[in-house]
Amino acid sequence: MRKKSILTCAVTGNITSRAQHPGLPITPKEIAEAVIAAGQAGASVAHIHARDPETERGSMDVELFREIIARIRDAGSDIILNLSTGEGGRFVPSLEEPSVAGPGTTLTQPEKRVAHVEILQPEICTLDLNTMYSGTAVVINTPRNVEIMAKRIHRAGVLPELEIFDGGDLQLAKLLIKRGILKTPALIQIVLGVRFGASADPATLFYLASQLPSDSIWAAFAIGRQEFPLLAQSWLLGGHVRVGMEDNVYIREGILARDNAELVEKASTIVNNLGGSIATPAEARTLLGLPPLGNHSSFNDGN
Repeated sequence: MRKKSILTCAVTGNITSRAQHPGLPITPKEIAEAVIAAGQAGASVAHIHARDPETERGSMDVELFREIIARIRDAGSDIILNLSTGEGGRFVPSLEEPSVAGPGTTLTQPEKRVAHVEILQPEICTLDLNTMYSGTAVVINTPRNVEIMAKRIHRAGVLPELEIFDGGDLQLAKLLIKRGILKTPALIQIVLGVRFGASADPATLFYLASQLPSDSIWAAFAIGRQEFPLLAQSWLLGGHVRVGMEDNVYIREGILARDNAELVEKASTIVNNLGGSIATPAEARTLLGLPPLGNHSSFNDGN
């Protein structure tokens, strides 16, 4: 019998804007409510970015993450929490002098990018392995910085989810696994459809999946209109799945999703119609080798 599928919901991200969807969650209260609703709709894992409520941009502020987590757990949700460490990796060359950072640059020390993870100790956090042009910035994740972040994440007792945007990222992951910097089995997320990254098509997904370490636990997702077609393809290849307003704001062509929960509901229906089933958070913890929620606080108040 095939194992159940872990369904992640990425509720807000750091690029999607309210110009794209007026219901995009921004404040800690809104993000927490979106996570709780996604869990009630069937999501196993919530991937969480924090947003500055004033600017609506992504934030590394530990207090914002702390409030989001507290609201989720205080509401009784047992959904697995996966915090982003993606902030702090963007460099925008200034037009006058490209070697000097221009407006929009967030590039900072790797230690700062994982500080909230070390303090709050969620069950999972992301670890981006890509260096690529994205949007209006160059995302920079040097092997040195990735190694520093990986060591600190593991030391905090947190499971890193390795974000793979193209074939070179996978080679970096394999090297760090071989060196013992990343532990196995690795949790890997294949990201498809980001411009200048891996294409959102079945052939690209099949290739990347075929090159993964044999004991990997993996998932894949695509952004935009390919979210649901590639969700089905990931399931067919044996991977886990992800949806959410970070990746796509439409429930079907030209129709905005009601909210993250509706995206989760559609994803769950697709998996079930293909003959699969979605893991509960407790079942997902077993699949990922995580302890039961009662043995992992998912929220360290820092006291």
